[in-house]
Amino acid sequence: MSFPKDFMWGAASAAYQVEGARDADGKGEGIWDALSYGHVQYNENGDVACDHYHRYREDVALMKQIGLKSYRFSVSWPRVMPEEDVINEKGLDFYSDLVDELLKAGIEPLVTLFHWNLPMWMQEKGGWENEEVAEHFERYAAAVVERLSDRVTWWMTINEPQVFATLGYVVGAHAPFLKKPEALCPVTRNVMLAHGRAVCAIRSHAKRPPKIGMAPTGGGVTPFEDTREGIEAARRQNYEGEQGEPFGNSWWMDPIVLGIVPEPLKGTISADDLKTICQPLDFFGFNIYNSQNYEGRVENPYMYRGVPRTAMGWSITPECLYWMPKFHYERYHLPILITENGMANCDFVMLDGKVHDTQRIDFIHRYLLELKKAVDEGIPVIGYQYWSIMDNFEWAEGYNKRFGLVYVDYRTQERILKDSALYYAEVIRTNGENL
Repeated sequence: MSFPKDFMWGAASAAYQVEGARDADGKGEGIWDALSYGHVQYNENGDVACDHYHRYREDVALMKQIGLKSYRFSVSWPRVMPEEDVINEKGLDFYSDLVDELLKAGIEPLVTLFHWNLPMWMQEKGGWENEEVAEHFERYAAAVVERLSDRVTWWMTINEPQVFATLGYVVGAHAPFLKKPEALCPVTRNVMLAHGRAVCAIRSHAKRPPKIGMAPTGGGVTPFEDTREGIEAARRQNYEGEQGEPFGNSWWMDPIVLGIVPEPLKGTISADDLKTICQPLDFFGFNIYNSQNYEGRVENPYMYRGVPRTAMGWSITPECLYWMPKFHYERYHLPILITENGMANCDFVMLDGKVHDTQRIDFIHRYLLELKKAVDEGIPVIGYQYWSIMDNFEWAEGYNKRFGLVYVDYRTQERILKDSALYYAEVIRTNGENL
């Protein structure tokens, strides 16, 4: 077997990380705009970022040059809804123009409605701790869908709730930079309700039959031994073992996909809530960078000195792109879309004016071989989105980490295709047969 002929080879980005144009054309402030000072490396921010807002045509031309079949991007809630119940038509114009440019280039747009930059007007009302957020998110989703759904089929409601709920409200490392462990359960409930209401809004307002999913992340434990016992031990750790873990898979996706509430959330999520939360989905999207086998716990008996790691310090474990699609499909019974996968590397322009990122090429090659193994076994994998299309603002890391296929010189906004972009172009051209 091989990758399906209509496989969605693509790359991804997020609005705050690439757009810049902080207050252009009526955009309102988001929590990363307003609150990030003092929380980001070198006090950097996304005010300009990659200036994608003004350079999107140039960027789409680069996507076309690489041969992308799809592009996953997010819409900025504060750009579209700068004040409570106020729709900024110029903000919607930008995304409409971007969709037109993508389609003209033969690239399928995949739209994410929320990728972390909550409007400040909502944060001032309590942010994700205030259950009104679900109703506001539904209205925002309806406005975006009304404007774009005559041309957009693929929708994701929320990106990585594990990260912004935990790092934003418990750890204090991401906006809104709070350390309130008691907020975790109400935030979880409100995020899930917002997701469910947004799914309903997409289905009721879409002008063409939509394909709807989400983009969670979550820990991925892969088997240490390819035996029945080893596989089942990993499966248990991924789901039953993580029911009490807000970064786990079952904490978020069991209620959303299966309508099953993990034990720690049973006092928070009611049967009535589940009627809103558990809406039919068309695919299971998820972001995955590594397995968790060599992460986190100092006492982890499997940790070994010299585990290969990316510039983010994340272990390089290609097998996660085989096991986690397999595990998730067997549990949730939905087609699989890899909504993010990639690596931060030590990239710089060399004396010949090019960016030779051989480690990233090897990373992509190894991971895609594992994904192809899943496809060969009949797992319905419908697409792969490399993170990210270009170097960008990497949240609390600022511009210190480079994930892109395209190098960005933030002083001049010059773009340079890295060697990995040329390699990925050949993967796409051959539909993965060159792996």
